[in-house]
Amino acid sequence: EDAGIPVMSWSEGVVADEAAAARCAAELGYPVAVKAAAGGGGRGIRMVDSESELANAFRSASAEAKAAFGDDRLFIERKLPRGRHVEVQIAVDAKGSAMSLGCRDCSVQRRHQKVIEEAPPPGLSRDLCAELEQAAVRLVERVGYVGVGTVEFLLVGQEYSFLEVNPRLQVEHGITEELTGIDLVQLQIRIGRGESLPPLPKTVDRVAIEARVCAEDPQADFLPTPGRIALFDPALGPRLRVDSGVSAGCRVPAEFDSLIAKLIATGETREE
Repeated sequence: EDAGIPVMSWSEGVVADEAAAARCAAELGYPVAVKAAAGGGGRGIRMVDSESELANAFRSASAEAKAAFGDDRLFIERKLPRGRHVEVQIAVDAKGSAMSLGCRDCSVQRRHQKVIEEAPPPGLSRDLCAELEQAAVRLVERVGYVGVGTVEFLLVGQEYSFLEVNPRLQVEHGITEELTGIDLVQLQIRIGRGESLPPLPKTVDRVAIEARVCAEDPQADFLPTPGRIALFDPALGPRLRVDSGVSAGCRVPAEFDSLIAKLIATGETREE
């Protein structure tokens, strides 16, 4: 808010209990989103369409947040129906020099988990992308962030609001690497060593799409399914990149995320 970036109407702080949540939701107007203050990765978030659903959603989100983050604090914001999830890849060195490496669209999700990511965001004008990138840089400079990270926004039409900052590399960083030619893992290490950012790369006029491959059961509402991988035969070929940490015979443990591989395709056009 201090950086002049649009923010969704929210509780402006932690909501202490169910009664406070009810008062806040009534003031904001339904539908609302109940969110874990220490949350991320789709954990500790519940969408609430009416007052009758709020108490259960509050308790459920609080319990999940406590289990996932050791912190059960929640806040509330207005729900943005049919919003697009668009994010900006940023990098900031120790001297405070910040640069944007473009936008990605991560709107295709299941249970608040990203499934398909694409860069650049389809149908978004260059001007709007540039505005998002400028807002992202302004924000990370304002808070003194150093490192590689992602600034995320929700969009409806041409209007956008701030969602969150992920102060780390994300799963979808590979599509930005394919379009810029920059190794973001190496860049993060170099920033950590105190090096200055290299010159901003030239914009590459290509398209990259990533599909996440997860160990899930489609017949059980795509619930994570640990176990032994009997066959692992990824697609290979020109303009295809497979990032993976598994092979045939590996076991997928129950303790971690169900993501086992990422398939990235790059083309001169989106249709290609």
